[in-house]
Amino acid sequence: EGLIEFYGSFREMFEFFCKNTTIHGTIRLVCSGGNRMKTAFWTLLLLASFGMLYWQFALMFSQFWAYPVVLTMSMHSEPKMFPAITICNLDPYRFELVSEHLEQLDRMAEESIAFLYGVNTSARLFHVNDRNIHVRGLSNLSRSGFKLSQNFSLLRMSDLRSGRRRSSVGFRLCNSTGGNCFYKTYSSGMDAVLEWYRFHYMNIMSQLPVIVDISRHEEQIEDMVYSCQYDGEPCRPSDYVHFHHPVFGSCYTFNSKGTDPFWTATKPGIPYGLSLILRAEQKDHIPLLSTVAGVKVMIHNHNQTPFLEHEGFDIRPGIATTISIQQDQVNRLGGNYGKCTTDGEDVGVKLLYNNSYTLQACLHSCFQHIMVQECGCGYYYYPLPAGAEYCDYNKQPAWGHCFYQLYNRLRDHHLNCFEQCPKPCRESLYKVSAGTAKWPSAKSQDWVRQALRHQNGYNSSSGRKDIAKVTIFYQQLNYQAVSEAPLLSENLLLSSMGSQWSLWFGSSVLSVVEMLELLVDTLVLSLLFCYQRLGAKKSLRVSPAVPGAGPALES
Repeated sequence: EGLIEFYGSFREMFEFFCKNTTIHGTIRLVCSGGNRMKTAFWTLLLLASFGMLYWQFALMFSQFWAYPVVLTMSMHSEPKMFPAITICNLDPYRFELVSEHLEQLDRMAEESIAFLYGVNTSARLFHVNDRNIHVRGLSNLSRSGFKLSQNFSLLRMSDLRSGRRRSSVGFRLCNSTGGNCFYKTYSSGMDAVLEWYRFHYMNIMSQLPVIVDISRHEEQIEDMVYSCQYDGEPCRPSDYVHFHHPVFGSCYTFNSKGTDPFWTATKPGIPYGLSLILRAEQKDHIPLLSTVAGVKVMIHNHNQTPFLEHEGFDIRPGIATTISIQQDQVNRLGGNYGKCTTDGEDVGVKLLYNNSYTLQACLHSCFQHIMVQECGCGYYYYPLPAGAEYCDYNKQPAWGHCFYQLYNRLRDHHLNCFEQCPKPCRESLYKVSAGTAKWPSAKSQDWVRQALRHQNGYNSSSGRKDIAKVTIFYQQLNYQAVSEAPLLSENLLLSSMGSQWSLWFGSSVLSVVEMLELLVDTLVLSLLFCYQRLGAKKSLRVSPAVPGAGPALES
């Protein structure tokens, strides 16, 4: 009874509310009781205001549940770790175990180029007498019965388009039954020869065991890097790791882990960066894998697999290249505001790489899993899932047809890999700008070569065509952070709702409490009236008739 006010009727309760509430306009309903037109006008006006208010509320909630984001940019300046740098010599090994097959492939390529263009390339292109690479652990392996297939010959095709005859070069691929075939064609004969050569090369390299310890090979970093300095100090053997890429050759990654204080960048500028003098010898072991001469360089994050076929840039021989880098940091919200992952643990694709999560690593792993499932074997350039084997057209004759069809589906976003692989919630990006100059100059090349010969055993008479210099440095230590923030947070939503409520009714949160109080009073009063009516009916049913009373009195 202390909390609930009892009214004699609903009209009395409504009049009390209209006279005492803080909601504007309601008192007009009582004061204009003698004028029905004004009462109707203010009733319609209040109802229209309520309608507009809740329409605005609906728009706000629909926008809030869409979870829009806004990008905020901030600048930070602090000492930071130098990024990881990967360099490759674009000269893959000719492993002794498969050297005979590679020589046969070179002869097939020579015949195909002579057939297509009438050019004899045996003396200028191929080096079948080069020293083959002997890797520890492969000498005891027996040579397989692998044979190069003659079913994928290069062909020249022509068709009429827009009244013009256009020619293309490619090779034919069929499924296991031979009923579904297509031509993998290129408008450029050079691209067709390179792709055809790589296709056969992958089948040959699949004969090698999956685990080959290239890092213990007799080749040392001095065979590729003549000089290495960071921040004016010489590099140490612990500063790099060695691996072999089947296309880009012998590779070294500097500062791969990013935990050594030696690689902390304290100052921007060329003198405080990484300076390398590299061997860029053009004596190719396998010339048709790439037509580029020089060194491949990629700047990437620590603990990240370098995907050299998608990123990086080439350093020309006889050139000094200065590369300035500027770091950008991207922070994504994730959750309801977008799809991203913190460490890849919540991603449905099992990564085949041992390094940290990246979008490329997830896409490659997803593609490899699908290929093993649909084609029965794995693509040679990607790691294998457990229990799988690399593709070999002696064992899987139709794997090329399956691979190119799958790759086209991936490129057209018809595979679900892009849906399964979100972007990292936090990642660092590097903007790169480069400048070049001839190096060494005509007047300095003699003493530079003498210094390299004395210190590194450099022996060449090709001038500056087999060496290159590259310097990588931070342009500025400050970096730009681009972060996602909710466009409409809970606080902003409540603030907007309060603004709308004040706009249409000129009231506050306490006015909402008054309306809730009115609803509670209405509910209690309704229950009381119902209880009274039920009690009255029950008393009439059980009360005895009064003697001598007439029918009218009884009723």
